[in-house]
Order: sequence, then structure tokens, then C-alpha cells
Amino acid sequence: MRHRKLSRIIPFVLLAVVLAMTLAVTVFADDGETGSPSFAYGTALALLPPLIAIVLALITKEVYSSLFVGIIAGGLLATNFSFAGTLDTVINDGIITAVSDNAGIFIFLVILGVLVALLNRTGASAAFGKWAQKNIKTRVGAQLATFLLGVLIFIDDYFNCLTVGSVMQPVTDSHKISRAKLAYLIDATAAPICMIAPISSWAAAVSSYAEGTGYSGLSLFVRAIPYNFYSLLTLVFIIALACMKFDYGPMAKHEKNAIEKGDLFTSGTEHAAESTGKTGTKGKVYDLVLPIIVLIIVCVIGLIYIGGFFGTDAWGGTDYKGDFIGAFSNTDAVIGLPWGGIITIVLVMLYLVARRTITFKEAMECIPEGFKAMVPAIMILTFAGSLKNMTSALGSSEFVEGFMSGAAEGLTALLPAVIFLVAVFISFSTGTSWGTFGILIPIVTSIFPASSELMYIGMSACLAGAVCGDHCSPISDTTIMSSAGARCDHINHVSTQLPYAITVAAVSFVSFLIAAFVSVLIPSIQTWFISLPIAIVLMIGTLFVIKARVKK
Repeated sequence: MRHRKLSRIIPFVLLAVVLAMTLAVTVFADDGETGSPSFAYGTALALLPPLIAIVLALITKEVYSSLFVGIIAGGLLATNFSFAGTLDTVINDGIITAVSDNAGIFIFLVILGVLVALLNRTGASAAFGKWAQKNIKTRVGAQLATFLLGVLIFIDDYFNCLTVGSVMQPVTDSHKISRAKLAYLIDATAAPICMIAPISSWAAAVSSYAEGTGYSGLSLFVRAIPYNFYSLLTLVFIIALACMKFDYGPMAKHEKNAIEKGDLFTSGTEHAAESTGKTGTKGKVYDLVLPIIVLIIVCVIGLIYIGGFFGTDAWGGTDYKGDFIGAFSNTDAVIGLPWGGIITIVLVMLYLVARRTITFKEAMECIPEGFKAMVPAIMILTFAGSLKNMTSALGSSEFVEGFMSGAAEGLTALLPAVIFLVAVFISFSTGTSWGTFGILIPIVTSIFPASSELMYIGMSACLAGAVCGDHCSPISDTTIMSSAGARCDHINHVSTQLPYAITVAAVSFVSFLIAAFVSVLIPSIQTWFISLPIAIVLMIGTLFVIKARVKK
């Protein structure tokens, strides 16, 4: 009890100390001191604010205050502890900018919330759950079905997280799979599958970051796929873990409670995320399937439209008429997804009202209902985005570039594994995988010999590390959206996913060492057909060892 009370007051004590330091430094500062460049700029201190937020979140199990303390710490460092400057930086450059940057994602979140509320109100979700109980008869089948749907929705990770969660929740609930496990299945499928799919928003982002480095972005991405051990091994891990029918770490407790007690949540405030709206009985299975299909089709059309596929380039630049891959490389999910979502929600409402499964008044009541369900995710995304802005203002990219340039000398065979660890750390600290490989790709292309196999291994290490850190980080947008999609307490999702992500990361690190050394020994050929099977055997073997220890 005493430990719980202490964990609750830690953020407030730290915030009070930080504010006291701010006032003290401001009072004794010279008039011109507050406008000088930050003493922390481009140093290791640039990563201190997100680390503060992450440690506090894991200790206190409370994400809002932890993120806020991290934001304040970032503002203080960025303004040399100026009180007025900190307020201005936190509010204008942090929170307001974060809301502006993520406004499109907020809209899409609300649209998904409204869609879920509509399907619940009609009874379509309940009908799908009953169908699933008859046709998906085992827990293993439910987990693999969730995994398969995640693999099929490879276009965008945000879209993947929210869609898979909405569709599969009735299925996993009916088989007493905890929400923490559902959140893991969503999160562990979304980013990895996007990172190995040549037609996805992630492939487009990697291609754009590689422009100007002397390489074709898409070809570099495709050649790196067989070496992207973390993404590939995560998919192997999910299948093997489901088929071997065991769990470990905090996840084991959640799954045990779900199976034995029917408690899908175990702890935290997850029950508050449950829909409190009315549930109808008129909905059929196709009333859920059809809206999801429409959502997928319309959102894909929205993404390629924004990219200029139909000859109308939203950015006023290159025309990608008829070029599907080119349009994806030019699109912006923050605009394309809301574009498709708004059209979908109008069409779905018209369809459901016309079918008389719901009245127009009931459909309108679902709008605030869906918005309320997504408020926690919107709040966390806002704070996480603000924290990322603080980290950028402190010159985190300059620090990482200098560190990697210094480490490149004399570590040729070890460098891919080192890059993997650096990418994990940056992505974990900043909560952004895109920002991580945006920093590292130009460095990777400059330190490896052109067209060598080490170039592709190094590139894959950068991308794999970015995904891994993103999975582990409580402030990652994909992690936040996976919690929202599964309607699972965010800290529970982070704490249960962490041991699984670390297990795959450890095997991936060893695999990058093996791949690099094999490439040095046999420099004239692609060596993934040797290193990838070894990596898969290591992953499955590791799970057998863990299962044996869990039994003991």
C-alpha cells in the first residue's frame, strides 16, 4: 500500500522540484541569458526528457502525468531554465504544434470510434462474435485469425491497429483472450508487416528518406527486407507462441485471469474504456463486414488520391497519375485516412439507416459516444507528440549523427548490430520509428561501401531497430493506437509487450552479427538465405527454452 502511494506522488514531487529549479534559475539569471542557445542542444541531454517520461510511466503506471513531467523537463532544457520561455515553448512549440501535426489522425481516431459505436449499437459486433464462436473454435485459431487480418492490412500501421482491433475484439473476447494479448497481437503485426511490405506508407517513407543519398529508395527497401530480422522474427514469434500455447512475463497473469476468471483486463482502468452505449439486436454479420471492406477500399483510394494517382497532386508537385507505387511514395496518411474515413462514415450511416437496423437519431448519438471512447488515445498522442517536439528542439538528431559517425571507424562487421541497438534506443526514447530511420538512413548510406551486402544489412538493422524501439516505448504512437484499438489500459499493454519485444530483439541482435560476419566471409553473394533460416531456428529454439523454464 505504501509503495502504491509513493508511486502516485513521485510525478508531482518531480514536477514541484523542476518548477522550483526553474524559478530559482530565472530569478538569478542575467537579462540576456534566457535567449541564449540551450546548453543541452546536440548532447546526450537531448534524450533525457523522454527517458524521464518513460521511467515515470513504468514506475507509476500513470501515463498522463509522466508525459507531462517529461514535456516540462524538455521545455526547461530547451530554454536554459527560463520560466516564461518554458511556458511558451511547451504550449506553442509543444502542445499546439502536436495537435496541429496530428489533427488528421485525431479525426480518423474519432471516425473509427464512431464506426465501432455504430456497429455495437446495431448489434453487428455481437452477431460477428456469435459467428466467430461457431467458426473459430479455439484460442489458437482466434489468435492466428487476428494475426492473419493484421497481415492482410499492410497499407498503414495506424489503419491496421484500429481496424484489426475493432473487427477482432468480439472474436478474442469470446475465447477469453485478454485485452493485453489482443493489443500485443495488433501492435506486433502492424508495424512489422508494414516494414516488410513494398506497398505501404512505411515503404514510401523509407524511400523518401533515402532520396538524395545516391540510392533508389524503393530498391534499397526491397533488398533490405530479407535482413529485417526483428520484423520477420516478430511474425514467427506470434505464430510459434500461439501454437505452443504458453505465455510468460506479465502477459501470463493477464491470460490466466482471462481464462480462469473471465477477467479480460486484470488491473488498471480498462473498464472505463468499455462502450457504455446501448446494444441492438438487428445487426447481422455482414453489417460489420461490409463497413470494414468499404473503409479499407475508400481509405486506400484516399491515400493514393492525396498522392496524385488520379492526376490531382495534393501537394502541387509531381504528377503520379496511374502510378500506384509513386502515389504511395507521395501520399500523407495524416490527410488520406481522414479523407477516406469521413466518406466511409457517411456511407455506413446511410446504409444502416436504410436497412433499418438503426434510426437516424441513434446514429447521431453514436458520434459523441465514439468521440468519448477515443479521448484517452487523443490525450496520450497529444502529450507524446509534444514530447517529441521537445526532443527535436534539443537537437537529438545532431547528437545521434555525431555519435554514429564516431562509432563507424573500425567496426565494419559489428556495425549492423551496433546500428540496430542505436536505432532501438533512439526509437524507444523518442517514440518515433519514422523519425529514427529518418535520422539514421543518411548515416547508414554514407558509412557502408556502395552496393555491398553490408549496405543492405545495415539498412535493415536501422529499420528493424526503429520498429523494435517503437514497440517497447510507452510514448510511441503505434503503441498508443494499439491500446486504443484493443481498448486496453495503455501501461498494461506496454508492460506485457516489453518482455516479448526484448526476446525478439535479443535474437535479432545475434542474427545481425551472424549476417554481417557471413557477408564479410562471402562478400560476392546475397547471404540472407543462410542468415535468415539460422535466425528463425534461433527464435523458435529460444521459445522452447523459455517454455521449459516457465514449466519449471
